[in-house]
Amino acid sequence: MQLNSIKISAIAALAVFLVGTGAAGDISGAGATFPYPIYAKWADAYKKLTNVGMNYQSIGSGGGIKQIKAKTVTFGASDMPLKPDDLKSAGLLQFPMIIGGVVPVVNIVGVKPGQLHLDGAIIASIYLGEITQWDDPKIKALNPKLTLPNTAIAPVYRSDGSGTNFLFSDYLSKVSPNFQSKIGANASVQWPTGIGAKGNEGVANMTKQTDGAMGYVEYAYAKQNNMAFVTLTNKEGKTITPSTESFQAAAANADWATADSYYLILTNQAGAKSWPITGASFILLYKQPEDPVPVGEALKFFAWAYKDGATMAAALDYVPLPAALVTQVKKTWGSEITANGHPIWK
Repeated sequence: MQLNSIKISAIAALAVFLVGTGAAGDISGAGATFPYPIYAKWADAYKKLTNVGMNYQSIGSGGGIKQIKAKTVTFGASDMPLKPDDLKSAGLLQFPMIIGGVVPVVNIVGVKPGQLHLDGAIIASIYLGEITQWDDPKIKALNPKLTLPNTAIAPVYRSDGSGTNFLFSDYLSKVSPNFQSKIGANASVQWPTGIGAKGNEGVANMTKQTDGAMGYVEYAYAKQNNMAFVTLTNKEGKTITPSTESFQAAAANADWATADSYYLILTNQAGAKSWPITGASFILLYKQPEDPVPVGEALKFFAWAYKDGATMAAALDYVPLPAALVTQVKKTWGSEITANGHPIWK
């Protein structure tokens, strides 16, 4: 299923409708737009196989956290992991579902995907409003062979609370002390300049429509819309192109076995081949759900996605979880998600 931005928006809208009208046994979820392309593909395949629908509202991580806490959906999804204390106080469990990368994208006349190279400090300065033209000397110094126009930079940012916002701002906070002190890392931050847009879909569309724009989206959105993604200097000083391989390299150092409640952030990882804005997308479920039936169905879907959805994920440039981590997650399901004292997952 090759989704362009129009199809993504249409399916997202349809998913919102289906949550209210789905058949008995259907699974409802809401949250991050980061994993939406693969969740949509998985849902389509799973429906054909089992006749069980997975109706997912692509509304941003902040919305997903609110919906699961309000108990209006079976599961929430967030690219910003909740801290262990927050999970405990809400009675929630979280686990990683998929790994991918956030990529800066630009709309500059004559610049094609992968041609423009930037580093984190320059991107931070752009979003702080300090670098305002594409022919700025600092940008030209990194791109001596690229003709850059005297065009104003129009930063595009996520206006909704989102995990993509968190990953992007967390990375910039790690590479720019100035950004850290003035803006910081969070799902919702106060951007001092630029144009707001909702969802990965909205940022992709706004960037494509605005001359001189720069945005940041999950890689699947950039690739499917043939957007001019940027290469980055990583922590080791290497020039890196976004790809499944560079996302895998960033995830390779992740120590999930000792991460309390799977709280782990993958931005600015070490490694010569690591993409610096890599992140996991997480699922949120109640440990003791009021209605265990849909939760049981959701766990069946997630188990199927881990086992049979890996090829589909890779086709959209997501990184499936390692087998050892999947085993660890399933063990967590069996020990921590219960109904009347009995495990829901067996």
